[in-house]
Amino acid sequence: MGEGADRPRAGIVVTGSELLTGAISDANGPWLARRLADLGFEVAHVVSAGDRPDDLVRALEFLAGAGVALIVTSGGLGPTADDLTAEVVAGFAGVELEPDEAMRARIEEILADWGARTGFAGPALDEATRKQALVPRGATALAPVGTAPGLVVDRPGGPLVVVLPGPPRELQGMWPAAMAAPAVATMLATVPPANARLLRFFGLPESEIAATLREVPLDLSGVEVGTCLRRSELEVDLRPRPGAEAVAEQLAALIVERHARNLVSAVGATVDELVAQALLDRGLTVATGESCTGGLLAGRLVDRAGSSAYVAGGVVAYSNEAKTALLGVPAAMIAAHGAVSPEVARALADGARERFGADVGVGITGVAGPGGGTAAKPVGYVCFCVTTSDGTVLARDPQLRGSRADVRERSVDTAMHLILRAVAPRGA
Repeated sequence: MGEGADRPRAGIVVTGSELLTGAISDANGPWLARRLADLGFEVAHVVSAGDRPDDLVRALEFLAGAGVALIVTSGGLGPTADDLTAEVVAGFAGVELEPDEAMRARIEEILADWGARTGFAGPALDEATRKQALVPRGATALAPVGTAPGLVVDRPGGPLVVVLPGPPRELQGMWPAAMAAPAVATMLATVPPANARLLRFFGLPESEIAATLREVPLDLSGVEVGTCLRRSELEVDLRPRPGAEAVAEQLAALIVERHARNLVSAVGATVDELVAQALLDRGLTVATGESCTGGLLAGRLVDRAGSSAYVAGGVVAYSNEAKTALLGVPAAMIAAHGAVSPEVARALADGARERFGADVGVGITGVAGPGGGTAAKPVGYVCFCVTTSDGTVLARDPQLRGSRADVRERSVDTAMHLILRAVAPRGA
């Protein structure tokens, strides 16, 4: 909805033949698209190009023809023969490459220790350093995060081109410097703020949002609405054109009111962020007893920095014997109800909480598939239980759809939301 005509357009070129062969997945394109959208650009195209000069030239010319004000490239910077982005962008801007002696000294300093330690110091390393220190005339060179510098190239008549390295750690590390470069900062000063609103829901299908959009008594022509299912959460992204901010706020309020039962966050916070904050705020700890998820929930909980303040520990109790020996699940209970049962999920939660002295215990047991299902307990049937030291008990036993990997991942998603309900109940 809305063409975003009042926002400057941006394009992204991700380079590397390994992306086109499927050897690796592109992590940079989505990351860059989100950052550019958050800055207020309309991201018009994300283009993949192999390590061939002609293909990269065509990608740049295509984006220039599409009317973008800014192009961001990733990859193709480095010491090897197929690292040609700097050379191609120089040609695109109509300038020559020239040595940057200050950058060469910086790269030599970075590589000196590595060359001495590995024994690869010598002519090859010297040539690699020389190559990486060639910069298009008039460009701003960005200090390397790895060994390759980035570039900001102001092409006469536009577009402005920001050239970043391919490794995600280096690209993301260089991003602040790229945005602070004089030509980029000047452009950003003219970009209207994004004023985006991100809503998150759990257990809500996209069709419900579509129905709401059809029924709201608002002119939505100035608001771009995007929906995306990520980690079982439905993200509703509202991006107003300049002047339509009030409509976007009204729309957000209507969507939240209509779907309050499924709301996770009205300000874009993820369940992971909310669980961590709730546990920290209340001074609580959590422990896990997992069967079919095999430690995925514990791994998700400790993904966040600082998680040692609220994660007590976890046990992967896959076999029946492990459930009994490690978490105290009575063998008679397993015999009577089966390893996949609400009763065993409760015992896993209580056992984890007691073994680790935690305030919150989580138990998960299920049939991940692809085999092992029965008529009573089909593939995808998973039992969850969250118990707390103050007597809260939350239990669910849905049948989750998808492959074995899907069932396990969706089990972790469900468990995270149950933890959130236990430690940050609605209205609290």
